[in-house]
Amino acid sequence: MRMIIILLTAFLFTYSVNCRADLFGVARIPAPVLNSPDFASVFGEKSGSSLKTDRCGQVQELEYIAMPGAVFKIKGVLKRGSNTIYSVETEEYRAPPGISLYVDSRFLVQQSIPPTSRKIILPPREQLLKTLADSVGSPYTWGGNVRNGVPELLDYFYRNVSNSSRPQLTLAGLDCSGLLYNATSGWTPRNTSDLIHFGQPVAVDGKNAATIAGILEPLDLIVWKGHVLIVLDNQMVIESRLECGKPGNGGVVITPLQKRLEEIMGTRKPLNKWPDDLKKFSAFVVRRWYRF
Repeated sequence: MRMIIILLTAFLFTYSVNCRADLFGVARIPAPVLNSPDFASVFGEKSGSSLKTDRCGQVQELEYIAMPGAVFKIKGVLKRGSNTIYSVETEEYRAPPGISLYVDSRFLVQQSIPPTSRKIILPPREQLLKTLADSVGSPYTWGGNVRNGVPELLDYFYRNVSNSSRPQLTLAGLDCSGLLYNATSGWTPRNTSDLIHFGQPVAVDGKNAATIAGILEPLDLIVWKGHVLIVLDNQMVIESRLECGKPGNGGVVITPLQKRLEEIMGTRKPLNKWPDDLKKFSAFVVRRWYRF
């Protein structure tokens, strides 16, 4: 019996590879990109009114949310009940090693001719800073980079949901790098593994918190693999923090720059360059990107 179930599951998740050489999709609205093809079990689950989350209220299957106009190459097509799921790749997001990306077909417009890449215009500095500041109070959402979420998820997957649950069900909120990605309309890299090399380094090795705070400029990044903070001015820094167990499990906050640096430097050492030869390192770097 167990073997029959395994074979049936394998059949349901078998790709029907398109015979045409190339097939593409363009996001018509913000499109959740998962690392699992089983969208129905993540959104709605069996009840049709809940979201699959971990103990901290986060959707580990969510990689990020693609912006409208994002171009995907469709690698395979999966039928899951009445829904069609695409296995995709995109130049706008570098998936972690061993991770495959999936998008529900309803979020894309399919075509066989290679589409033009999404035109991304970086907003002016003052607009960026305002967007960041306006994000204060947004909940922490793992993989989230659309502040108001994706309301279409309610139509596609859910039924009988309360108004109070809608923000979480639609992935409203921002994670740390998603805060920056949202403000720049996807102009900046989506993950901290890329942000640690983004732009130009700021020399901070051997300096104390007060000295570092004094040389930072608006939009500089204080970053390590796993988290990023964005400098607002010479006094304040903004970030989206996951605080598991606290009301809302954290979110976007502004804190004093020097005080936050002192907290970080209690466990992390400032370096001029991220040590790529080490898998784990208790350090951080500062990257200047806006005018590089």
